[in-house]
Amino acid sequence: MIGDVEAIRPDRQKESASMAEKLSLSSNARAVLEKRYLRRDERGALAETPEDMFERVAYHISRAEGRYGGDCEYYRREFLGMMRRLEFLPNSPTLMNAGLPLGQLSACFVLPVEDSLPGIFDALKSMALIHQSGGGTGFSFSRLRPKNDVVSATGGVASGPVSFMRIFDVATDVIKQGGRRRGANMAVLRVDHPDIQEFIRAKEKPGFLENFNISVAATDEFMRAERTGGMIDLINPRNGLAVGRLDAAETMGQIAECAWAGGDPGMIFIDRINAAHPLPGVIESTNPCGEQPLLPYESCNLGSINLARLVENGRLNWERLEELASLAVRFLDDAIDVNRYPIRQIEETTLQSRKIGLGVMGFAEMLILMGVSYGSAESLRIAEEVMGFITQKARAASALLGEERGSFPLFEQSRLKSWPAMRNATVTTIAPTGTISIIAGTSSGIEPLFALAFVRHVLEGACLLEVSPLFEATARSRGIWTSELQTDLTRRGTVVGLANVPQDLQELFVTALDVSAEKHVAIQAAFQKHTDNAVSKTVNLRQSATVSDVLKVYRLAYDQGCKGVTVFRYGSRSQVLYLGNGETVPGCKYCG
Repeated sequence: MIGDVEAIRPDRQKESASMAEKLSLSSNARAVLEKRYLRRDERGALAETPEDMFERVAYHISRAEGRYGGDCEYYRREFLGMMRRLEFLPNSPTLMNAGLPLGQLSACFVLPVEDSLPGIFDALKSMALIHQSGGGTGFSFSRLRPKNDVVSATGGVASGPVSFMRIFDVATDVIKQGGRRRGANMAVLRVDHPDIQEFIRAKEKPGFLENFNISVAATDEFMRAERTGGMIDLINPRNGLAVGRLDAAETMGQIAECAWAGGDPGMIFIDRINAAHPLPGVIESTNPCGEQPLLPYESCNLGSINLARLVENGRLNWERLEELASLAVRFLDDAIDVNRYPIRQIEETTLQSRKIGLGVMGFAEMLILMGVSYGSAESLRIAEEVMGFITQKARAASALLGEERGSFPLFEQSRLKSWPAMRNATVTTIAPTGTISIIAGTSSGIEPLFALAFVRHVLEGACLLEVSPLFEATARSRGIWTSELQTDLTRRGTVVGLANVPQDLQELFVTALDVSAEKHVAIQAAFQKHTDNAVSKTVNLRQSATVSDVLKVYRLAYDQGCKGVTVFRYGSRSQVLYLGNGETVPGCKYCG
Protein backbone atom coordinates (compact mmCIF):
# COMPACT_ATOMS: atom_id res chain seq x y z
CA MET A 1 0.00 0.00 0.00
CA ILE A 2 1.27 3.48 -0.89
CA GLY A 3 1.18 6.03 1.94
CA ASP A 4 -1.43 8.71 2.55
CA VAL A 5 -1.55 12.38 1.69
CA GLU A 6 -3.35 14.31 4.40
CA ALA A 7 -4.23 17.40 2.41
CA ILE A 8 -3.96 19.06 -0.96
CA ARG A 9 -0.47 20.31 -1.63
CA PRO A 10 -0.18 24.12 -1.49
CA ASP A 11 1.07 24.30 -5.07
CA ARG A 12 -2.17 22.67 -6.22
CA GLN A 13 -4.42 25.26 -4.61
CA LYS A 14 -3.76 27.88 -7.27
CA GLU A 15 -4.48 25.43 -10.09
CA SER A 16 -7.67 24.30 -8.35
CA ALA A 17 -8.86 27.89 -8.00
CA SER A 18 -8.10 28.67 -11.63
CA MET A 19 -10.30 25.73 -12.75
CA ALA A 20 -13.25 26.70 -10.54
CA GLU A 21 -15.29 28.05 -13.42
CA LYS A 22 -15.22 24.63 -15.10
CA LEU A 23 -16.99 22.84 -12.24
CA SER A 24 -20.74 23.18 -12.61
CA LEU A 25 -22.71 21.70 -9.71
CA SER A 26 -26.40 21.93 -8.93
CA SER A 27 -27.57 23.25 -5.57
CA ASN A 28 -28.61 19.72 -4.61
CA ALA A 29 -25.17 18.40 -5.53
CA ARG A 30 -23.49 21.01 -3.35
CA ALA A 31 -25.86 20.20 -0.49
CA VAL A 32 -24.96 16.49 -0.68
CA LEU A 33 -21.24 17.24 -0.91
CA GLU A 34 -21.29 19.57 2.07
CA LYS A 35 -23.27 17.14 4.18
CA ARG A 36 -21.39 13.91 3.43
CA TYR A 37 -18.24 14.29 1.38
CA LEU A 38 -16.20 17.42 2.05
CA ARG A 39 -13.41 17.30 4.62
CA ARG A 40 -14.05 18.97 7.97
CA ASP A 41 -11.68 20.28 10.61
CA GLU A 42 -11.56 19.32 14.30
CA ARG A 43 -14.44 21.69 15.07
CA GLY A 44 -16.64 20.18 12.38
CA ALA A 45 -16.36 23.17 10.04
CA LEU A 46 -15.93 22.61 6.31
CA ALA A 47 -12.24 22.51 5.42
CA GLU A 48 -12.44 22.05 1.65
CA THR A 49 -14.53 22.98 -1.38
CA PRO A 50 -15.84 20.54 -4.01
CA GLU A 51 -12.93 21.65 -6.19
CA ASP A 52 -10.52 20.76 -3.40
CA MET A 53 -12.17 17.36 -2.97
CA PHE A 54 -11.62 16.39 -6.59
CA GLU A 55 -8.02 17.63 -6.37
CA ARG A 56 -7.45 15.59 -3.21
CA VAL A 57 -8.82 12.44 -4.86
CA ALA A 58 -6.92 12.89 -8.14
CA TYR A 59 -3.62 13.55 -6.37
CA HIS A 60 -3.95 10.55 -4.06
CA ILE A 61 -5.02 8.02 -6.71
CA SER A 62 -2.37 9.16 -9.19
CA ARG A 63 0.39 8.44 -6.66
CA ALA A 64 0.00 4.74 -7.51
CA GLU A 65 1.51 5.47 -10.93
CA GLY A 66 4.89 6.03 -9.30
CA ARG A 67 4.99 2.41 -8.20
CA TYR A 68 5.09 1.35 -11.86
CA GLY A 69 7.30 4.11 -13.21
CA GLY A 70 4.34 6.05 -14.58
CA ASP A 71 3.86 9.80 -14.88
CA CYS A 72 2.02 10.75 -11.68
CA GLU A 73 1.54 14.36 -12.71
CA TYR A 74 0.07 13.49 -16.11
CA TYR A 75 -2.47 11.10 -14.63
CA ARG A 76 -3.29 13.48 -11.81
CA ARG A 77 -4.39 16.00 -14.42
CA GLU A 78 -6.29 13.37 -16.41
CA PHE A 79 -8.08 11.99 -13.34
CA LEU A 80 -8.90 15.49 -12.14
CA GLY A 81 -10.22 16.53 -15.53
CA MET A 82 -12.69 13.68 -15.93
CA MET A 83 -14.03 14.16 -12.40
CA ARG A 84 -14.34 17.94 -12.65
CA ARG A 85 -16.16 17.64 -15.95
CA LEU A 86 -18.45 15.12 -14.20
CA GLU A 87 -17.69 12.57 -16.93
CA PHE A 88 -16.67 9.93 -14.39
CA LEU A 89 -16.99 9.61 -10.62
CA PRO A 90 -15.73 6.85 -8.33
CA ASN A 91 -17.81 5.29 -5.56
CA SER A 92 -18.53 7.38 -2.48
CA PRO A 93 -15.81 6.04 -0.12
CA THR A 94 -13.15 7.11 -2.62
CA LEU A 95 -14.51 10.67 -2.74
CA MET A 96 -14.84 10.76 1.04
CA ASN A 97 -11.58 9.12 2.11
CA ALA A 98 -8.89 9.42 -0.58
CA GLY A 99 -5.89 11.29 0.76
CA LEU A 100 -7.23 11.37 4.32
CA PRO A 101 -6.11 9.29 7.32
CA LEU A 102 -9.02 6.83 7.06
CA GLY A 103 -8.01 6.06 3.49
CA GLN A 104 -10.60 3.31 2.78
CA LEU A 105 -11.71 3.59 -0.85
CA SER A 106 -13.93 0.56 -1.54
CA ALA A 107 -17.72 0.45 -1.50
CA CYS A 108 -18.34 -3.29 -1.70
CA PHE A 109 -17.38 -6.11 0.65
CA VAL A 110 -18.55 -9.68 1.28
CA LEU A 111 -17.83 -11.43 4.57
CA PRO A 112 -18.28 -15.12 5.39
CA VAL A 113 -20.49 -16.14 8.31
CA GLU A 114 -19.23 -19.43 9.73
CA ASP A 115 -21.41 -21.88 11.61
CA SER A 116 -19.92 -21.20 15.03
CA LEU A 117 -20.29 -18.52 17.65
CA PRO A 118 -16.69 -17.25 17.19
CA GLY A 119 -17.19 -17.23 13.41
CA ILE A 120 -20.43 -15.27 13.63
CA PHE A 121 -18.97 -12.63 15.93
CA ASP A 122 -15.74 -12.39 13.92
CA ALA A 123 -17.96 -11.42 10.97
CA LEU A 124 -19.78 -8.91 13.17
CA LYS A 125 -16.50 -7.26 14.21
CA SER A 126 -15.30 -7.10 10.61
CA MET A 127 -18.63 -5.57 9.56
CA ALA A 128 -18.27 -2.84 12.17
CA LEU A 129 -14.80 -1.89 10.89
CA ILE A 130 -15.99 -1.84 7.28
CA HIS A 131 -19.03 0.31 8.06
CA GLN A 132 -16.90 2.71 10.07
CA SER A 133 -14.69 3.16 7.01
CA GLY A 134 -17.59 3.81 4.60
CA GLY A 135 -18.12 0.40 2.98
CA GLY A 136 -21.20 -1.78 2.63
CA THR A 137 -21.27 -5.48 3.46
CA GLY A 138 -22.87 -8.58 2.04
CA PHE A 139 -23.35 -11.85 3.91
CA SER A 140 -24.63 -15.30 3.17
CA PHE A 141 -26.20 -16.86 6.25
CA SER A 142 -26.58 -20.16 4.41
CA ARG A 143 -23.80 -21.90 6.34
CA LEU A 144 -25.64 -21.52 9.66
CA ARG A 145 -27.52 -24.55 10.93
CA PRO A 146 -31.30 -24.16 11.00
CA LYS A 147 -33.48 -23.21 13.92
CA ASN A 148 -33.92 -25.99 16.51
CA ASP A 149 -30.99 -27.98 15.12
CA VAL A 150 -28.62 -29.57 17.62
CA VAL A 151 -25.72 -27.63 19.16
CA SER A 152 -23.43 -30.35 20.49
CA ALA A 153 -21.13 -27.99 22.37
CA THR A 154 -23.89 -26.87 24.74
CA GLY A 155 -26.50 -29.59 24.37
CA GLY A 156 -28.96 -26.89 23.36
CA VAL A 157 -30.65 -26.02 20.09
CA ALA A 158 -29.72 -23.49 17.40
CA SER A 159 -31.68 -20.26 17.02
CA GLY A 160 -31.20 -20.12 13.24
CA PRO A 161 -29.90 -17.59 10.69
CA VAL A 162 -32.65 -14.99 11.05
CA SER A 163 -32.03 -14.55 14.78
CA PHE A 164 -28.34 -13.85 14.14
CA MET A 165 -29.19 -11.42 11.34
CA ARG A 166 -30.89 -9.30 14.00
CA ILE A 167 -27.57 -8.90 15.84
CA PHE A 168 -25.92 -7.59 12.68
CA ASP A 169 -28.85 -5.23 12.09
CA VAL A 170 -28.73 -3.74 15.58
CA ALA A 171 -24.96 -3.28 15.37
CA THR A 172 -25.33 -1.52 12.03
CA ASP A 173 -27.93 0.80 13.51
CA VAL A 174 -25.45 2.25 16.01
CA ILE A 175 -22.50 2.61 13.62
CA LYS A 176 -22.45 5.50 11.17
CA GLN A 177 -20.11 4.90 8.27
CA GLY A 178 -17.23 7.31 8.58
CA GLY A 179 -19.60 9.58 10.47
CA ARG A 180 -21.37 10.35 7.19
CA ARG A 181 -23.02 7.20 5.80
CA ARG A 182 -25.51 4.79 7.26
CA GLY A 183 -24.42 1.18 7.21
CA ALA A 184 -25.88 -0.99 4.47
CA ASN A 185 -26.04 -4.78 4.33
CA MET A 186 -27.15 -7.60 2.08
CA ALA A 187 -28.36 -10.86 3.63
CA VAL A 188 -28.58 -13.90 1.36
CA LEU A 189 -30.02 -17.31 2.15
CA ARG A 190 -30.09 -20.25 -0.23
CA VAL A 191 -33.56 -21.33 -1.26
CA ASP A 192 -32.78 -24.90 -0.11
CA HIS A 193 -31.95 -23.86 3.47
CA PRO A 194 -34.46 -25.29 5.98
CA ASP A 195 -35.20 -21.79 7.37
CA ILE A 196 -35.93 -20.23 3.97
CA GLN A 197 -39.61 -19.53 4.69
CA GLU A 198 -38.77 -17.65 7.91
CA PHE A 199 -36.14 -15.71 5.97
CA ILE A 200 -38.57 -14.79 3.18
CA ARG A 201 -40.95 -13.22 5.71
CA ALA A 202 -38.25 -11.76 7.95
CA LYS A 203 -38.98 -8.13 7.07
CA GLU A 204 -42.75 -8.30 7.49
CA LYS A 205 -42.37 -7.12 11.08
CA PRO A 206 -42.11 -3.28 11.12
CA GLY A 207 -38.67 -2.02 12.12
CA PHE A 208 -37.05 -5.45 11.81
CA LEU A 209 -33.85 -5.70 9.72
CA GLU A 210 -34.16 -2.09 8.52
CA ASN A 211 -30.45 -1.97 7.69
CA PHE A 212 -30.62 -5.01 5.42
CA ASN A 213 -31.64 -5.77 1.91
CA ILE A 214 -32.45 -9.47 1.78
CA SER A 215 -32.28 -11.79 -1.22
CA VAL A 216 -33.10 -15.42 -1.84
CA ALA A 217 -30.30 -17.31 -3.59
CA ALA A 218 -32.39 -19.22 -6.13
CA THR A 219 -30.78 -22.24 -7.78
CA ASP A 220 -31.38 -23.39 -11.34
CA GLU A 221 -33.06 -26.48 -9.89
CA PHE A 222 -35.50 -24.31 -7.97
CA MET A 223 -36.32 -22.14 -10.98
CA ARG A 224 -37.02 -25.23 -13.10
CA ALA A 225 -39.14 -26.83 -10.36
CA GLU A 226 -41.17 -23.65 -9.95
CA ARG A 227 -42.32 -23.89 -13.56
CA THR A 228 -43.18 -27.59 -13.42
CA GLY A 229 -44.84 -27.79 -10.02
CA GLY A 230 -41.88 -29.73 -8.63
CA MET A 231 -40.27 -30.06 -5.22
CA ILE A 232 -36.69 -29.47 -4.04
CA ASP A 233 -34.84 -30.89 -1.04
CA LEU A 234 -34.14 -28.76 2.01
CA ILE A 235 -30.52 -29.33 3.06
CA ASN A 236 -29.12 -28.94 6.57
CA PRO A 237 -25.79 -27.15 6.00
CA ARG A 238 -24.34 -28.69 9.17
CA ASN A 239 -24.21 -32.18 7.67
CA GLY A 240 -25.44 -31.87 4.08
CA LEU A 241 -28.44 -34.12 4.71
CA ALA A 242 -31.92 -33.54 3.32
CA VAL A 243 -34.34 -32.72 6.13
CA GLY A 244 -37.48 -31.94 4.17
CA ARG A 245 -39.05 -31.02 0.86
CA LEU A 246 -40.10 -27.66 -0.50
CA ASP A 247 -42.86 -26.88 -2.99
CA ALA A 248 -41.05 -24.58 -5.43
CA ALA A 249 -44.14 -22.84 -6.87
CA GLU A 250 -45.61 -22.21 -3.43
CA THR A 251 -42.30 -20.78 -2.21
CA MET A 252 -41.94 -18.53 -5.25
CA GLY A 253 -45.43 -17.28 -4.52
CA GLN A 254 -44.42 -16.43 -0.94
CA ILE A 255 -41.38 -14.53 -2.21
CA ALA A 256 -43.57 -12.58 -4.63
CA GLU A 257 -46.16 -11.79 -1.95
CA CYS A 258 -43.54 -10.38 0.41
CA ALA A 259 -41.82 -8.40 -2.34
CA TRP A 260 -45.21 -7.04 -3.44
CA ALA A 261 -45.95 -5.96 0.14
CA GLY A 262 -42.60 -4.42 1.00
CA GLY A 263 -39.92 -4.73 -1.69
CA ASP A 264 -38.05 -7.63 -0.03
CA PRO A 265 -36.77 -10.18 -0.67
CA GLY A 266 -35.01 -9.79 -3.99
CA MET A 267 -33.89 -12.72 -6.09
CA ILE A 268 -30.29 -13.73 -6.85
CA PHE A 269 -29.75 -16.44 -9.44
CA ILE A 270 -26.79 -17.95 -7.65
CA ASP A 271 -25.92 -20.77 -10.08
CA ARG A 272 -25.81 -18.32 -12.99
CA ILE A 273 -23.52 -16.03 -11.00
CA ASN A 274 -21.11 -18.86 -10.25
CA ALA A 275 -21.21 -20.17 -13.81
CA ALA A 276 -20.03 -16.78 -15.07
CA HIS A 277 -17.46 -16.18 -12.32
CA PRO A 278 -13.91 -16.42 -13.70
CA LEU A 279 -12.13 -17.48 -10.49
CA PRO A 280 -11.92 -20.62 -8.36
CA GLY A 281 -14.12 -20.56 -5.28
CA VAL A 282 -17.85 -20.24 -4.72
CA ILE A 283 -19.79 -16.96 -4.72
CA GLU A 284 -22.30 -16.92 -1.84
CA SER A 285 -23.36 -13.28 -1.64
CA THR A 286 -23.21 -9.84 -3.21
CA ASN A 287 -22.78 -6.29 -1.98
CA PRO A 288 -25.86 -4.50 -0.52
CA CYS A 289 -27.39 -3.51 -3.86
CA GLY A 290 -26.76 -6.83 -5.57
CA GLU A 291 -24.57 -5.70 -8.46
CA GLN A 292 -21.23 -6.98 -7.17
CA PRO A 293 -20.93 -10.72 -6.44
CA LEU A 294 -17.77 -11.34 -4.42
CA LEU A 295 -15.92 -14.22 -2.84
CA PRO A 296 -15.63 -14.21 0.97
CA TYR A 297 -13.30 -11.39 2.11
CA GLU A 298 -13.17 -9.74 -1.33
CA SER A 299 -13.76 -6.04 -1.86
CA CYS A 300 -14.30 -4.04 -5.03
CA ASN A 301 -13.93 -0.43 -6.16
CA LEU A 302 -16.68 0.93 -8.40
CA GLY A 303 -16.88 3.93 -10.68
CA SER A 304 -19.34 5.19 -13.29
CA ILE A 305 -19.13 7.04 -16.59
CA ASN A 306 -21.74 9.78 -17.03
CA LEU A 307 -23.19 8.97 -20.46
CA ALA A 308 -25.29 12.14 -20.51
CA ARG A 309 -22.10 14.22 -20.67
CA LEU A 310 -21.00 12.48 -23.86
CA VAL A 311 -23.92 13.40 -26.14
CA GLU A 312 -23.10 16.08 -28.69
CA ASN A 313 -25.76 17.24 -31.15
CA GLY A 314 -27.83 14.14 -30.52
CA ARG A 315 -24.95 11.69 -31.03
CA LEU A 316 -22.75 9.83 -28.56
CA ASN A 317 -19.07 10.78 -28.59
CA TRP A 318 -17.62 7.28 -28.99
CA GLU A 319 -14.04 8.52 -29.07
CA ARG A 320 -14.36 10.20 -25.68
CA LEU A 321 -16.21 7.17 -24.31
CA GLU A 322 -13.25 4.98 -25.28
CA GLU A 323 -10.83 7.40 -23.63
CA LEU A 324 -12.90 7.47 -20.44
CA ALA A 325 -13.24 3.69 -20.29
CA SER A 326 -9.48 3.27 -20.51
CA LEU A 327 -8.73 6.07 -18.05
CA ALA A 328 -11.35 4.87 -15.56
CA VAL A 329 -9.91 1.35 -15.54
CA ARG A 330 -6.52 2.81 -14.74
CA PHE A 331 -8.04 4.98 -11.99
CA LEU A 332 -9.82 2.03 -10.39
CA ASP A 333 -6.75 -0.19 -10.60
CA ASP A 334 -4.61 2.55 -9.04
CA ALA A 335 -7.18 2.85 -6.25
CA ILE A 336 -6.54 -0.78 -5.30
CA ASP A 337 -2.90 0.05 -4.62
CA VAL A 338 -3.44 3.21 -2.56
CA ASN A 339 -6.38 1.78 -0.63
CA ARG A 340 -6.17 1.37 3.14
CA TYR A 341 -8.02 -1.88 3.79
CA PRO A 342 -9.95 -2.25 7.06
CA ILE A 343 -8.85 -5.88 7.58
CA ARG A 344 -5.65 -7.63 6.46
CA GLN A 345 -7.50 -10.68 5.14
CA ILE A 346 -9.59 -8.41 2.90
CA GLU A 347 -6.44 -6.78 1.54
CA GLU A 348 -4.81 -10.13 0.81
CA THR A 349 -7.92 -11.56 -0.89
CA THR A 350 -8.64 -8.41 -2.92
CA LEU A 351 -5.08 -8.20 -4.22
CA GLN A 352 -5.35 -11.77 -5.51
CA SER A 353 -8.13 -10.89 -7.97
CA ARG A 354 -7.96 -7.08 -8.26
CA LYS A 355 -11.63 -6.88 -9.27
CA ILE A 356 -12.96 -3.51 -10.40
CA GLY A 357 -16.45 -2.46 -11.46
CA LEU A 358 -16.76 0.22 -14.14
CA GLY A 359 -20.34 1.14 -14.94
CA VAL A 360 -22.50 3.99 -16.17
CA MET A 361 -24.95 6.60 -15.00
CA GLY A 362 -27.07 9.05 -16.97
CA PHE A 363 -28.35 6.39 -19.39
CA ALA A 364 -31.90 7.77 -19.33
CA GLU A 365 -30.75 11.33 -19.93
CA MET A 366 -28.45 10.15 -22.71
CA LEU A 367 -31.44 8.56 -24.46
CA ILE A 368 -33.49 11.75 -24.12
CA LEU A 369 -30.67 13.83 -25.58
CA MET A 370 -30.52 11.37 -28.48
CA GLY A 371 -34.29 11.54 -28.98
CA VAL A 372 -34.88 7.89 -27.99
CA SER A 373 -37.67 6.66 -25.70
CA TYR A 374 -36.58 4.53 -22.73
CA GLY A 375 -37.70 0.92 -23.20
CA SER A 376 -38.13 1.19 -26.97
CA ALA A 377 -36.46 -1.27 -29.33
CA GLU A 378 -33.92 1.42 -30.23
CA SER A 379 -33.08 1.97 -26.54
CA LEU A 380 -32.39 -1.76 -26.14
CA ARG A 381 -30.09 -1.70 -29.16
CA ILE A 382 -28.23 1.31 -27.77
CA ALA A 383 -27.95 -0.31 -24.32
CA GLU A 384 -26.23 -3.37 -25.78
CA GLU A 385 -24.05 -1.32 -28.10
CA VAL A 386 -22.88 1.10 -25.40
CA MET A 387 -22.21 -1.51 -22.71
CA GLY A 388 -20.59 -3.88 -25.17
CA PHE A 389 -18.28 -1.07 -26.26
CA ILE A 390 -17.40 -0.08 -22.68
CA THR A 391 -16.65 -3.66 -21.61
CA GLN A 392 -14.56 -4.28 -24.73
CA LYS A 393 -12.47 -1.13 -24.16
CA ALA A 394 -12.24 -1.74 -20.40
CA ARG A 395 -10.94 -5.26 -20.95
CA ALA A 396 -8.43 -3.99 -23.48
CA ALA A 397 -7.24 -1.39 -20.96
CA SER A 398 -6.96 -4.04 -18.23
CA ALA A 399 -5.04 -6.32 -20.59
CA LEU A 400 -2.60 -3.50 -21.35
CA LEU A 401 -2.13 -2.82 -17.64
CA GLY A 402 -1.57 -6.55 -17.18
CA GLU A 403 1.26 -6.45 -19.70
CA GLU A 404 2.76 -3.38 -18.03
CA ARG A 405 2.25 -4.24 -14.36
CA GLY A 406 1.54 -7.96 -14.29
CA SER A 407 -1.73 -9.86 -14.29
CA PHE A 408 -3.73 -10.42 -11.11
CA PRO A 409 -2.11 -13.24 -9.06
CA LEU A 410 -4.94 -15.76 -9.65
CA PHE A 411 -4.73 -15.24 -13.42
CA GLU A 412 -3.31 -18.69 -14.20
CA GLN A 413 -6.05 -20.35 -12.13
CA SER A 414 -8.81 -18.33 -13.80
CA ARG A 415 -10.91 -18.74 -16.91
CA LEU A 416 -9.07 -15.75 -18.37
CA LYS A 417 -5.74 -17.56 -18.61
CA SER A 418 -6.02 -17.88 -22.40
CA TRP A 419 -5.57 -14.09 -22.63
CA PRO A 420 -1.99 -12.82 -22.91
CA ALA A 421 -2.50 -10.81 -19.72
CA MET A 422 -5.23 -9.28 -17.58
CA ARG A 423 -4.76 -6.91 -14.66
CA ASN A 424 -8.27 -7.33 -13.20
CA ALA A 425 -10.41 -10.46 -12.84
CA THR A 426 -13.54 -8.43 -13.61
CA VAL A 427 -13.84 -4.94 -15.05
CA THR A 428 -17.51 -3.92 -15.40
CA THR A 429 -20.46 -3.58 -13.01
CA ILE A 430 -23.69 -1.56 -13.20
CA ALA A 431 -24.16 0.16 -9.84
CA PRO A 432 -27.19 2.24 -8.76
CA THR A 433 -25.04 5.42 -8.40
CA GLY A 434 -27.43 6.91 -5.82
CA THR A 435 -25.57 9.94 -4.49
CA ILE A 436 -22.83 10.20 -7.10
CA SER A 437 -25.51 10.69 -9.76
CA ILE A 438 -26.82 13.63 -7.70
CA ILE A 439 -23.29 15.07 -7.69
CA ALA A 440 -23.01 14.48 -11.44
CA GLY A 441 -26.44 16.05 -11.99
CA THR A 442 -27.81 13.15 -13.97
CA SER A 443 -30.16 10.15 -13.80
CA SER A 444 -29.21 7.16 -11.65
CA GLY A 445 -27.40 4.21 -13.19
CA ILE A 446 -29.44 2.69 -16.00
CA GLU A 447 -32.78 3.62 -14.44
CA PRO A 448 -35.38 5.69 -16.29
CA LEU A 449 -36.15 9.12 -14.88
CA PHE A 450 -38.03 8.40 -11.66
CA ALA A 451 -40.32 11.35 -12.34
CA LEU A 452 -40.11 14.76 -13.98
CA ALA A 453 -40.61 16.34 -10.57
CA PHE A 454 -40.20 14.55 -7.25
CA VAL A 455 -38.94 14.85 -3.70
CA ARG A 456 -35.80 12.94 -2.69
CA HIS A 457 -35.40 12.10 1.01
CA VAL A 458 -31.71 11.94 1.94
CA LEU A 459 -29.22 13.27 4.44
CA GLU A 460 -30.77 12.05 7.66
CA GLY A 461 -34.24 13.36 6.91
CA ALA A 462 -33.49 16.31 4.62
CA CYS A 463 -35.61 16.76 1.48
CA LEU A 464 -34.41 17.75 -1.98
CA LEU A 465 -36.91 18.87 -4.62
CA GLU A 466 -35.78 17.72 -8.05
CA VAL A 467 -37.27 18.91 -11.34
CA SER A 468 -35.99 17.61 -14.68
CA PRO A 469 -34.08 20.49 -16.28
CA LEU A 470 -34.15 18.60 -19.57
CA PHE A 471 -37.94 18.57 -19.67
CA GLU A 472 -38.27 22.18 -18.58
CA ALA A 473 -35.80 23.33 -21.25
CA THR A 474 -37.53 21.23 -23.91
CA ALA A 475 -40.99 22.44 -22.89
CA ARG A 476 -39.83 26.06 -22.98
CA SER A 477 -38.29 25.59 -26.42
CA ARG A 478 -41.58 24.09 -27.66
CA GLY A 479 -43.58 26.94 -26.13
CA ILE A 480 -45.66 24.76 -23.81
CA TRP A 481 -44.09 25.61 -20.44
CA THR A 482 -46.79 27.28 -18.34
CA SER A 483 -47.55 27.62 -14.66
CA GLU A 484 -50.39 25.12 -15.14
CA LEU A 485 -48.01 22.55 -16.66
CA GLN A 486 -45.55 23.09 -13.83
CA THR A 487 -48.32 22.49 -11.29
CA ASP A 488 -49.43 19.32 -13.08
CA LEU A 489 -45.84 18.13 -13.23
CA THR A 490 -45.29 18.60 -9.52
CA ARG A 491 -48.55 16.82 -8.72
CA ARG A 492 -48.32 13.92 -11.16
CA GLY A 493 -44.59 13.45 -11.83
CA THR A 494 -45.29 12.51 -15.44
CA VAL A 495 -46.68 14.13 -18.58
CA VAL A 496 -48.03 10.89 -20.02
CA GLY A 497 -51.72 11.44 -20.62
CA LEU A 498 -51.60 15.26 -20.49
CA ALA A 499 -53.55 16.65 -23.44
CA ASN A 500 -51.47 19.85 -23.64
CA VAL A 501 -48.18 17.95 -24.06
CA PRO A 502 -47.36 16.69 -27.58
CA GLN A 503 -47.29 12.92 -28.01
CA ASP A 504 -43.63 12.81 -29.02
CA LEU A 505 -42.65 14.48 -25.72
CA GLN A 506 -44.87 12.12 -23.74
CA GLU A 507 -42.99 9.20 -25.32
CA LEU A 508 -39.56 10.76 -24.91
CA PHE A 509 -39.99 11.73 -21.27
CA VAL A 510 -41.43 8.50 -19.92
CA THR A 511 -40.79 7.92 -16.23
CA ALA A 512 -40.19 4.82 -14.09
CA LEU A 513 -43.87 4.13 -13.51
CA ASP A 514 -44.72 4.74 -17.19
CA VAL A 515 -42.32 1.98 -18.28
CA SER A 516 -43.80 -1.52 -18.29
CA ALA A 517 -42.24 -4.24 -16.16
CA GLU A 518 -41.30 -6.13 -19.33
CA LYS A 519 -39.32 -3.15 -20.61
CA HIS A 520 -37.59 -2.63 -17.25
CA VAL A 521 -36.39 -6.24 -17.35
CA ALA A 522 -35.40 -6.00 -21.01
CA ILE A 523 -33.14 -3.01 -20.30
CA GLN A 524 -31.51 -4.85 -17.39
CA ALA A 525 -30.96 -7.93 -19.52
CA ALA A 526 -29.44 -5.87 -22.35
CA PHE A 527 -26.83 -4.45 -20.00
CA GLN A 528 -26.20 -7.80 -18.31
CA LYS A 529 -25.19 -9.37 -21.64
CA HIS A 530 -22.08 -7.19 -21.65
CA THR A 531 -21.32 -6.80 -17.93
CA ASP A 532 -18.74 -8.93 -16.11
CA ASN A 533 -20.34 -8.72 -12.70
CA ALA A 534 -24.04 -7.95 -12.26
CA VAL A 535 -26.54 -5.13 -12.78
CA SER A 536 -28.32 -3.12 -10.12
CA LYS A 537 -31.75 -2.23 -11.49
CA THR A 538 -35.15 -1.80 -9.86
CA VAL A 539 -38.27 -2.92 -11.67
CA ASN A 540 -40.68 -0.19 -10.59
CA LEU A 541 -44.31 -1.25 -10.39
CA ARG A 542 -47.39 0.89 -9.99
CA GLN A 543 -49.23 0.73 -6.68
CA SER A 544 -52.01 -1.20 -8.45
CA ALA A 545 -49.65 -4.03 -9.51
CA THR A 546 -50.51 -7.56 -8.37
CA VAL A 547 -48.53 -10.48 -6.93
CA SER A 548 -48.89 -12.12 -10.35
CA ASP A 549 -47.10 -9.13 -11.88
CA VAL A 550 -44.19 -9.72 -9.50
CA LEU A 551 -44.03 -13.41 -10.40
CA LYS A 552 -43.93 -12.48 -14.07
CA VAL A 553 -40.93 -10.22 -13.43
CA TYR A 554 -39.00 -13.02 -11.70
CA ARG A 555 -39.58 -15.41 -14.59
CA LEU A 556 -38.71 -12.82 -17.23
CA ALA A 557 -35.49 -11.87 -15.46
CA TYR A 558 -34.39 -15.48 -15.20
CA ASP A 559 -35.33 -16.32 -18.77
CA GLN A 560 -33.54 -13.27 -20.19
CA GLY A 561 -30.21 -13.95 -18.47
CA CYS A 562 -30.22 -11.54 -15.53
CA LYS A 563 -28.16 -12.48 -12.45
CA GLY A 564 -30.77 -11.18 -10.05
CA VAL A 565 -33.82 -8.94 -9.87
CA THR A 566 -35.45 -6.49 -7.47
CA VAL A 567 -39.01 -5.19 -7.67
CA PHE A 568 -40.54 -2.22 -5.90
CA ARG A 569 -44.23 -1.47 -5.93
CA TYR A 570 -44.73 2.24 -5.41
CA GLY A 571 -45.92 3.09 -1.90
CA SER A 572 -45.49 -0.42 -0.53
CA ARG A 573 -43.12 0.82 2.17
CA SER A 574 -41.09 3.88 3.15
CA GLN A 575 -38.94 5.03 0.25
CA VAL A 576 -36.38 7.59 -0.85
CA LEU A 577 -38.23 9.07 -3.84
CA TYR A 578 -41.79 10.40 -3.68
CA LEU A 579 -44.09 11.85 -6.29
CA GLY A 580 -45.64 15.18 -5.37
CA ASN A 581 -49.19 13.82 -5.60
CA GLY A 582 -50.54 14.82 -2.25
CA GLU A 583 -48.54 12.37 -0.15
CA THR A 584 -47.18 13.86 3.02
CA VAL A 585 -43.90 13.01 4.68
CA PRO A 586 -43.32 14.39 8.19
CA GLY A 587 -40.95 17.33 8.23
CA CYS A 588 -40.79 17.75 4.46
CA LYS A 589 -41.51 21.29 3.28
CA TYR A 590 -42.28 20.06 -0.26
CA CYS A 591 -44.97 17.54 0.72
CA GLY A 592 -48.64 18.04 1.44
